[in-house]
Amino acid sequence: MDILFYSAQTYDVSYFNQATGDRRHRCRFLDTPLNEDSTALIKEETAICIFVNDKADAGVIRLLKEKGIRLIALRCAGFNNVDLKAAAAAGIKVVRVPAYSPHAVAEHAVALLLGLNRKIYKSYNRVRDGNFTLNGLEGFDLFGKTIGVVGTGNIGAVFCRIMLGFGCKVYAHDIYDQPELVKAGVEYTSLTTVFEKADVISLHCPLMESTRHIVNAHTIASMKRGVVLINTSRGGLVDTKAVVEALKNGHIGALGIDVYEQEEHLFFQNFSGSIIQDDVLSRLTTFPNVLVTAHQGFFTKEALTQIAEVTLRNIESFEKGEVLLNEVK
Repeated sequence: MDILFYSAQTYDVSYFNQATGDRRHRCRFLDTPLNEDSTALIKEETAICIFVNDKADAGVIRLLKEKGIRLIALRCAGFNNVDLKAAAAAGIKVVRVPAYSPHAVAEHAVALLLGLNRKIYKSYNRVRDGNFTLNGLEGFDLFGKTIGVVGTGNIGAVFCRIMLGFGCKVYAHDIYDQPELVKAGVEYTSLTTVFEKADVISLHCPLMESTRHIVNAHTIASMKRGVVLINTSRGGLVDTKAVVEALKNGHIGALGIDVYEQEEHLFFQNFSGSIIQDDVLSRLTTFPNVLVTAHQGFFTKEALTQIAEVTLRNIESFEKGEVLLNEVK
């Protein structure tokens, strides 16, 4: 099958070529993101493969249909960037990678939490400058703290278990309880209770209309003063401007994010020689208690291998007319 990859990075080329092996796929890789203009780059392909910041709205879907595209293969778990109704109306199937390495993202969330709490990034820079003082580097024991987890799918469940291993009390909120997590010691409760009781809140839910800006000025006001907020899921879960205000007045004690609601204009690109035009993100990076990474939570060997394998299996199932186990409807 002929497949056109949008927003392809060097690691995408490497891992997908490796996974393709003897498979009879012809892959063409572009570093260009998917939008209305870039649909003109489609040649003989009948499938496209896209990532989290590619835009597949109704206008793009219409052009994809005109180009003869029959399948959109997401090489990620999230699908909020695809207009599913427009795709269904156009007869274009959509598949995704629902679980590649939940450990990768969950462990990155823990890394953000530990880095913020123990000021690793500050101490690293101090020591490099020959400054071995400890003033301002005070953290707190995670042991005994209350952790709030919003969303206990594959990634959230792993994060819960890691926090239980630290000796934390874990409150979780999801549409469905996971009996195995309950047995392990996780207490499911309302979202209100999670926000009110947690010393640390970590977001692991999908972005939908019902979860957009789930962290906002109102919900932040219900949180403990000094709460640590971690988001490795989707940037749109957080009203960033409200978080900036809460950081300024000290209500949020620390923020660790691997996602940002306007990241499609920035992440996976190099602006080191330019002036960042996003004033909100620029303001965020001025805070000494904020740690931002550029959507790298998934970026492990195991996850990249699994993403490539599952994506290609999804495409093969479509090509053979088999049931699409990972179809998004």
